[in-house]
Amino acid sequence: MKVFPYIKAVSQISIQEPLTDVWMESPHWYDANFVRSIDPDFKPFVPAAQGRRMGKLLKRALTTSLSVIRESGIACPDAIMMGTGLGCIESTERFLESLCHDGEQLLKPTHFMQSTHNTVASLIGIQTGNTGYNITYSHKGISVDCALHDALVQFKLGMIGSALVGGNDEVSPSYFTLLKKIGFVGQDSEVCGEASVAMMLSNEQENALCQVKGVKVLYRPDVCRLQSVLSQMLSEADTSLGGIDAVMTGISGNRLNDKYYYDLLPELLPGVPVLHYKHIFGESYSASGLGVYATVRCLQHGFIPQSLVLEQPTCSVPAPNRILLLNIADGKDYSFILLEKICGK
Repeated sequence: MKVFPYIKAVSQISIQEPLTDVWMESPHWYDANFVRSIDPDFKPFVPAAQGRRMGKLLKRALTTSLSVIRESGIACPDAIMMGTGLGCIESTERFLESLCHDGEQLLKPTHFMQSTHNTVASLIGIQTGNTGYNITYSHKGISVDCALHDALVQFKLGMIGSALVGGNDEVSPSYFTLLKKIGFVGQDSEVCGEASVAMMLSNEQENALCQVKGVKVLYRPDVCRLQSVLSQMLSEADTSLGGIDAVMTGISGNRLNDKYYYDLLPELLPGVPVLHYKHIFGESYSASGLGVYATVRCLQHGFIPQSLVLEQPTCSVPAPNRILLLNIADGKDYSFILLEKICGK
């Protein structure tokens, strides 16, 4: 059965101006390899007394989630799906540092309780009084994609009518050093950032921003498999390769990561304009969520900023109707996400 949910609201906190779309006209540019998120005023979303017991990632996640809840008017979604690669890594570090320095005598339970990967989804469930489906995916760079795929499956099964989907990751200075050593971030011209993204999905079209027309997640596919899956997804969405106006990629400036895109795109999507977003929002395990966010805004506002167009600074891309997101994580995990503009908007 063809069931394609609508995205009613999206929100982000990243290395760009938080909770706004200012980046589309005047993005912040960074020369450093590691940049932490620009935090908004949390007071309208997180009470001060409660916020003192929360780590930064929890406050960011709660703020983006409550922001889309207020914008969409869906106070209690049927399901909460979150993706994260590292979870609340700073709380984990503080707990382990205390364990190393003080033994087992003076440990703070708050850091331990907030160190698990599903802390964010649980907190949002508690704050919204939600007792429905609640799950966290932790699959490195494909985590948000898996959460969105799960949401689409639940909609198709008729199990839910709305879903809060998001991705949240923070990167501490010490963990950035480790990630840089293994080559994940901080290579070449790549910027490592942090991400907190939330989106509200619903089967109701009213006041929606765009529509999710397909999500596919694959492990170690060859080109033939990718072509077959993409063709099937486009067929299910009643479109074709010629109906794709642009492809949003995870090209980040890291040669180890980018070669997978450059090798694949000419064969998989010949002639389709290529976009990228990680040079603006930074690389992280939840960066693909920012890719979805940026794509939604392009479809909503009816234009693609030149800053997103890869190697075509003087070429204007027409107002998009359909944008395909291609995410490749570690050269092993691949995902397709197809978003479509709502007719008449």
